[in-house]
Order: sequence, then structure tokens, then C-alpha cells
Amino acid sequence: MADNNPVVVIGLGRFGTSLALELTRRGTEVLAIDNRPKVTQSLAGRITQIATADATDLEALRQLGVPDFYQAVVGVGSDIEASILTTSLLVELEINDIWAKAISTQHGRILSRIGAHHVVFPEHDMGERVAHLVSGRMLDYMQVDEDFALAKTTPPKEYVGVPLGRSNLRRKYGVTIVAVKAPGEEFTYATAETELSYGDVVLVSGRTEQIERFAELP
Repeated sequence: MADNNPVVVIGLGRFGTSLALELTRRGTEVLAIDNRPKVTQSLAGRITQIATADATDLEALRQLGVPDFYQAVVGVGSDIEASILTTSLLVELEINDIWAKAISTQHGRILSRIGAHHVVFPEHDMGERVAHLVSGRMLDYMQVDEDFALAKTTPPKEYVGVPLGRSNLRRKYGVTIVAVKAPGEEFTYATAETELSYGDVVLVSGRTEQIERFAELP
């Protein structure tokens, strides 16, 4: 999402609420919409603007000024019909940048077809991330593209004390160490002269399979 463009967030479940609160914390103007009065009342004062309304009603969206916003996020997930209808209304209102949450591949495909510019799968993405953390030595993991990832892990023994420029790491494992964090210090960019130590944490980039192989090295 572009920085500081006002954002409409529709649907205040866990995903929508978390998103709206974080955007507000970062100084972005947010209009949050949900059709449940208890939900909107519980968040009053914590989000820039909040409204109780039926987002599947085109006139309601118009009255709330939604067409004046550049970006919108449809956080409705479990009610697939409402998710699709709300997204189609945002397309009709010619919102420039529409993000929509999907709960299945088929749901996501429909959202894309009707005009959502970005489709996100928060449950799937989180499940995939946790699976990588549970099954290996990774301290954190983020899928950047379909087959490219960033991982936070510890350096394998064979690369401790060896300058990265002489390690043949990329040739041997296909990964790149982007940054290094010594105990008690902040991350710094890795260079060809960087030597890793026991206790360091490294940020590694590469193809998913190569990252997984590297993180399993002793």
C-alpha cells in the first residue's frame, strides 16, 4: 500500500481490526466499516473514523464517502458472498487500489476476476510461515514471492570465521546472507569481509527450497 493514502477497511474481524489499528498507529487516515455495532463500539477512539454500516449496500458506501478514498481493504472472509459483493461495489465506485482477503484459492480467483488488485491469504500465509518455524532451525520466515523467501536463522558451523566473500555460499547453496546481528547489537548489512561468529543471527535470502536446505545445516 502507498504511504499515507487514506484507507477504507471493511470487515473488522481479527485481520481487519489488526490492519486498521496498525495503519492508524502509523499515521494513516483510516475509515473502518463493520455491520456489527458491538464491534465498532469496542474500537471507537482507537481508529481515525469508524462506522456501523452494511458494506454490501452501494448507497451506504457512497454516504460514508468511500468513493473519495484511493485505497480499500476488504477484510470480510468467512462470508464469501458479502466479500465478493463488497469487492464488486468498490470496483463499481472506481477505487484505485483494492485489497481483498480470501479464505481459499477459488475465493481468491473470483476476487481477482471481479477486479480486486491484490488478493491476500492471511491464514494460509501464516500457516506456511509457522510450519517453517516449527519444522526447522529458522527463527523467522517470510515468503516474498511464489518461490523466494527471507529467513532469520543462525550460521552453520562451516561458515563461522570465514569471510563471506571467500565462503562460496551462493555458489554452493544458492542463498545470500543479507544482514548479520551479533548478540546484543543491531542488524548490519553483510559485506564480502563479514565474518560470522557463533551466536550471530543472519538474514538469508534465496529460493524457498535452498533457504530450507541452508537452515538445516549443522
